[in-house]
Amino acid sequence: MKPELRKNEKPPESLHVTFLSHSCWCFNQQNRVATSLWHVELFLIDAIGPFFRDHTSKRINWSKIPFAHLDELPRTWDRIRADMWKFCSESSAMGYNAVSLDDVAHLYHHPLHEAGETRRIAFLCDQFREIFRIVRDAGMSLYLTVDAVPMTQGLAEHFCGDRDAIDRYFQQMISQVLEDFPEISGIILRIGESDGRDVKDPLRSHLHVKSAAHANELLHRLLPEFVSRQRTLIFRTWTVGAYGIGDLIWHRDTMARALEGLGGENFIVSMKHGESDFFRYLPLNKAFFHLPQRKLLELQARREYEGAGEYPSFLLKDCLAFRETLSQVSNMAGISVWCQTGGWHRFRRLALLQSDGSDRWIHANMLAAIRIFRFKDSREEFLETWSPGLADEAGDFIDACDRLIETGLYIRSYARKKRFFRRLRLPPLLHAYWDSIYVHPFLRVFKQHLIDDGNVSIDEATQALTEFPLLRSYCQARGWPCDDVDHMQDVWRILQLVRCYYFSNDGEKSLEKVCDAKQLYKKRWPAEQRTRYRIKTNFPRQAMSPKLVKWCSRLFLRGKRGYRWFDQIVTIHGLAILFHATAGKNAKVTPKALRKLAMGIDTLFR
Repeated sequence: MKPELRKNEKPPESLHVTFLSHSCWCFNQQNRVATSLWHVELFLIDAIGPFFRDHTSKRINWSKIPFAHLDELPRTWDRIRADMWKFCSESSAMGYNAVSLDDVAHLYHHPLHEAGETRRIAFLCDQFREIFRIVRDAGMSLYLTVDAVPMTQGLAEHFCGDRDAIDRYFQQMISQVLEDFPEISGIILRIGESDGRDVKDPLRSHLHVKSAAHANELLHRLLPEFVSRQRTLIFRTWTVGAYGIGDLIWHRDTMARALEGLGGENFIVSMKHGESDFFRYLPLNKAFFHLPQRKLLELQARREYEGAGEYPSFLLKDCLAFRETLSQVSNMAGISVWCQTGGWHRFRRLALLQSDGSDRWIHANMLAAIRIFRFKDSREEFLETWSPGLADEAGDFIDACDRLIETGLYIRSYARKKRFFRRLRLPPLLHAYWDSIYVHPFLRVFKQHLIDDGNVSIDEATQALTEFPLLRSYCQARGWPCDDVDHMQDVWRILQLVRCYYFSNDGEKSLEKVCDAKQLYKKRWPAEQRTRYRIKTNFPRQAMSPKLVKWCSRLFLRGKRGYRWFDQIVTIHGLAILFHATAGKNAKVTPKALRKLAMGIDTLFR
C-alpha cells in the first residue's frame, strides 16, 4: 500500500528534499491523515532481511548484508526483489518512511580494484538500482551505510597507512556514490566498528578513525559533499572501545571534540539509548540532552541479546519511557529501528518475511516503536491495536515477559551496577550472550565477588518460572503456537540452574544438573528442527582464586565514567602492551570464542 497525498497537495520533487525540509509524511492506517509529531520526521527501519534468505552458515554475522554469500543467479535476485517489495510495503503501511541498506563500498569502483572486484561491483550496481526503485515505489526514503574505511587488500597496500590519502579516497567514494545514485537520501557513517573476522569479502572495512580530532576532521571533510547535494549525513556514535575514540558513546569530552563545529539540517547524530549495546538496565544516554545537533534514537526490534525473535521480548516499556524522557529534548530527528541487524548468532527469523508468522515478536516491537514515537499512542492504544479485543490480556502478557527477562535472563543485582573497564562500560548481561549461555568458573567467582545477595538472585530466577502458564494462556487465546513459549521455558529452567551454579555453595553438584538439563534440552529441541541456544559447559574446572579476582576487579574496574590516573597509565596503555605481547606469542591464551567471534577480543586492547 503506497502512501497517498492530502487533497490538493502536490507531490514533492524528491523524497529526501521533503524530509530535509521537515515535512513529516505520517499516514494513519484508519483515516490516512497526515500528522507532524514534535518536529520528528525520520522513521528509519533496516531492510537487510531479504539478503539472508538462503544464508548457509551455521552462525551468521547479522551486522550487514553478507555480500560474499550472494551469488549472481537471476532467481536469487528475483527473490530478493520480491522480498524487498513485501518488506517495504508492509513497513511503510505501519508508518516507517525510510529504510537503511548496506553499503556504499559495494557500489563504488576504484581504478586500483582488481578485475574481479570491478566486475562484481558493476553487477551489484545494476541489481541495487532495481532494489532502490522498489524502495522508492513503496514510498520510502533510502539511506546507505558505510564504515570508515572499507578497502581491498590491494588498496590497503597501496595507501600503506597514509591517513590523509585514505581520507581523500573515502571522500571520493562518498562523493561518487552520492553522484551516481541521486535516489539516495543520505548515508549512515559508522567509525567505531569494522567488519568481523568471519567476513571473507574482498572489500572489508578497517578501523581507521582513532581519535576525536581525526573524527572531527573527517566529518568536516565529508559534510560539504552532503550539503551541496541536499543529502543527509548520519553519524553513529557506537564504538567497540578501540583507540582513543573508543569511549565516544559515553565520554562527554570525546563527543564534544568529535562534533565541534558540526551541525545544520544535513547532519544527524545517531545514538543507541544507553552507554553500551542494546541491553536493559541502562539509563538513557545523557548526550541526548546536551548535544545541540539533530539526534536519532536507535532501537532494536529483534533484540539480539534476548533471543533475537525466538521468544517474546518486548520494547513497549522502553519506548514509552524514552518518549516521555525525550519529549522535551530539542532537535530530535527521529528513530532508527533495527529489525534484522545485530549480533553473531544462529537465530534466523526474518522480519516481515516469515510465511508462518514466526516473526510475530519482531513485528510487535516494530509496531510498538512506530506507534509510540510517530503516532503518540498510549500504552492502552497500542495494546488495542496489537491485540484487538484482548488488550488487557496482552498487557499482562507483555508485563510477564518483561519480568521473566529482567529477573530470569538478567541477574538484577549485577545488571544494576555501573562498571567500566578501559574505554567500555561492562554490559549488564555476561553469562548469556547472543546464542550462547556460558557456565564458566571465572564468571562464578566474578559474580560472587560483585553480588552479595546471590540467594535472592536464585529466588528471582525460580520465581520467574511461575510466569509461563500466563504466557501459554495468551498464545492459545490468540491462536498462536506455543512452541516459542515452551522453548523459552526450557531455556529459563537452564538459566535457573546456571544461577544456582554461580551462587550456591556446591558448584560441582549444580554444574552436573546444568549438564543433565543441557542433554534434555538438546533432545527435546533437535538442531534439525529448531535453532537453539548453545549451553557452553566445556571449560577448565579449576577454581580461580577469589582473592585474585577481587584484587583485579578493584584494580582494573571502576564505578565512574571518568578515568583515574591508574587507568591512563596501566589499564589503557599497560594492559594493551601486556595483552599483545602475551597473545602474540600464544594465541590460545584467550578462549577461541573471544578470538574468533566478531572483531576479536584483541580489538578491546587497541
